Amino acid sequence: MLALRHSFRPEPALKPLVLGVAPGSRKIEVIHAPTAAGLGRRLVDEGLLAPHVLFRALAHRRRHGGRLQDALLSLGLVCEARLSEVTARHWAVRRVDPLKRPPDPRLIDRLGAARALREGLLPWRRIGPATVILTAEPEDFGRHHAALAAIFGPVVMAIAPARALSDALLAARAPRLARAAEERVPEAMSCRRWARRTLPGAMAAAGAILALLAVIAPTALSLLLVGWAVVTLALTAGLKAAATVAALRKPGAAPVPPSLAPDDLPTISIIVALYREAGIAARLVRRLERLAYPRERLDVLLVVEADDAVTRRALVHAGLPPWMRVVVVPPGRVRTKPRALNYALDLCRGSIVGVYDAEDAPDPGQLLAVARRFAAAPPETVCLQGVLDFYNPTQNWLARCFTLEYACWFRLVLPGLARLGLPVPLGGTTLFFRRVALEAVGGWDAHNVTEDADLGIRLCRHGMRTELLDSVTYEEANCRAYPWVRQRSRWIKGYMMTWAVHMRDPMRLWRELGAWRFAGFQVLFLGTLSQSLLAPLLWSFLLVPFGLPHPVADALPPAAFAAMIGAFLFCEAVNLVAGWIGLRRAGAQMSPLWLLTLHGYFPLATLAAYKGLWEMTARPFFWDKTLHGIAPGTAGGEVALPPPPAPALPLPAAHAAILDRWQTGPTATEAKSVVVSDAFRVVQRVRNSPASTRRRVS
Repeated sequence: MLALRHSFRPEPALKPLVLGVAPGSRKIEVIHAPTAAGLGRRLVDEGLLAPHVLFRALAHRRRHGGRLQDALLSLGLVCEARLSEVTARHWAVRRVDPLKRPPDPRLIDRLGAARALREGLLPWRRIGPATVILTAEPEDFGRHHAALAAIFGPVVMAIAPARALSDALLAARAPRLARAAEERVPEAMSCRRWARRTLPGAMAAAGAILALLAVIAPTALSLLLVGWAVVTLALTAGLKAAATVAALRKPGAAPVPPSLAPDDLPTISIIVALYREAGIAARLVRRLERLAYPRERLDVLLVVEADDAVTRRALVHAGLPPWMRVVVVPPGRVRTKPRALNYALDLCRGSIVGVYDAEDAPDPGQLLAVARRFAAAPPETVCLQGVLDFYNPTQNWLARCFTLEYACWFRLVLPGLARLGLPVPLGGTTLFFRRVALEAVGGWDAHNVTEDADLGIRLCRHGMRTELLDSVTYEEANCRAYPWVRQRSRWIKGYMMTWAVHMRDPMRLWRELGAWRFAGFQVLFLGTLSQSLLAPLLWSFLLVPFGLPHPVADALPPAAFAAMIGAFLFCEAVNLVAGWIGLRRAGAQMSPLWLLTLHGYFPLATLAAYKGLWEMTARPFFWDKTLHGIAPGTAGGEVALPPPPAPALPLPAAHAAILDRWQTGPTATEAKSVVVSDAFRVVQRVRNSPASTRRRVS
């Protein structure tokens, strides 16, 4: 028989009624929830905190906002398990360890595993007609009560540590979440099944047609291919020139990012996907610790694959702070970075989701800039792309060329595309999203090996905007030829895949993007791919000035040949000018004469393009991983550490009591008067005490 009783507490203002489990009993009781105030006093009374430690946590909370529990955990002042025990007694509900007493998976399915993780709720078990719901944030339970009651009927709140809650849920439903991560993007926007079914046959047919034309009409085929290469060369150079002009144009008056109060700062979740990164795991942790953002509003997820035990051990030995956690991705049909990102997305606590790479060294103030920019931006601005640069730009010739390419791309081309209103192909790191928008478009395509560029196009198709954030993240330049080709082949293969997927229904793409963005998409993707694959045809014309015969040059009319030479000169001028401006904007200590050596750099991209083209048919979803941590002395160019916080000083118990009175007073005015009177009494006691005591207290 279900026994219900009212239990009233002498609180200044009663909270809404919730159901609770009486400690040590199986009875269900209706209680008035206590306020969060007074928890600090209880922690001190039960000996879990010393008064001066509580003072430090409360001072931290006054500076940064948030809950007292979050401040205590982020500063590492209390054990999470012990804190949950005291919290349960404070709220007069039962504490449950879901790892020792696992939840009922059927109840999780009724709520949905993804929703349970997102809201920090775990449907645990049924007791009579009521369902026990575990939470680590009891003060927010009333906000979910109506929705939970609509699903489960009578619900009972119980307390569990946040990490134990998520670990128990993943233990029960991790394989299902992993499968969902692979198919999060709607099939119409994904390459997961279409590529297997259609792409190999289509590419084989195209290759057969080209081979047949090469036998039947070789001159006509050569003219056609050269003509297309020249047209796409002029179009891509024109787009680059337009983006450069747009990036240099003085912008209009932008809204000034507000100075956010501590309580207004959003929680930011950072996802870092790692695979075989044991060598740089400790360095990554140190770099993330430099981020100048309130720790209780920072949620870092280090995502590793289930079979990557080496990286997991390295992270354990790196000494993770409480606001970092390791997320293990179960095995699946593919093993890609976007699949890991999708899996981790459900575990994020923040309203803003960011992505870093394992080798990144972000600017310490970057997250504060992100929070302020999102606060000032209109709702349709859902993504911020940071600037990428290298901390080993002068290691060798290849690193210099890579630096020149990135300087132009991130400081001119991408900002210019955004200002021109064209789709922005995102980079794979230093990305920040409004979480609600990211979930609305389905996250990342787990089968696309350039998930970032594909996501940028999908955001644009949904009418959402991407802006460039003037904040730099440093990473390691890929400075060896073969690893560079492997990395670039994955990028080019992803561009091929992205173009093919979005062009599956050209008319729908036209309607969603509009004529201007549709044309920009074609030039950006199809033009870039054409240049990478057909560049050898254009290089062959370098033989003409030396008097060597060229069959295509001889077949071209003089006007057409002159136009082709003009296109070559125009492209060369655009590349040199844009590269020089990008180099100056980056502030790199490098001679502009290195721009002339890029003619030896671009053939590597053509080699990578043909490798990517072969993989499109043989291994379309193969993730050719980039090896990190191979550059010697990469720590030399890292950003400077922010100054460490001042150490917390032990304070007299009387001062801790004053702050405790401030916290638990019924109103702000009454609290301030109490503090003033208490402070006056403390001063009087100090004056009346011996000199040694006065020195010790002061």
